[in-house]
Amino acid sequence: MKKALILSFALIISLCAAAQSTAQEKDSTTFKGYLYNEKYNVYIVLDFYHNNVVVPNQEIYGEMAGYFGDRQDGRKWLFTEAKIIDKGKAEIQIINDYGSEDLTATLTAIDGKNYKLRQESGSTLKIARNRKWVKMPKELDFVKR
Repeated sequence: MKKALILSFALIISLCAAAQSTAQEKDSTTFKGYLYNEKYNVYIVLDFYHNNVVVPNQEIYGEMAGYFGDRQDGRKWLFTEAKIIDKGKAEIQIINDYGSEDLTATLTAIDGKNYKLRQESGSTLKIARNRKWVKMPKELDFVKR
């Protein structure tokens, strides 16, 4: 009887642990992947779960949470730190690839496909167009691809 009780208890604990790990795995793709903004031709590559994104041609920076890039220019904004606040929102620390500007932003998952990047404080995201800096709006919409 004692063995059956211990066995039942162990089985219940293992089932609960398996269910909990499955629930965590379901959310392991919200802040991972490739996001694109067609209007400004900019994109985000991110993995806030493993922080293992390497910027192409800028491997010297090592692995990080992700980066913000521009299709027409090779400069990047690097995500040095990303913290998932809740299921659909993350706070990001961003610097430019020279290290001269930094900002704090939030990335919100609206649904499984649409995201909103909001610049909260610090510098403003900028991209180069026709040899001039163009400031990005405080809020940018992205679509996951």
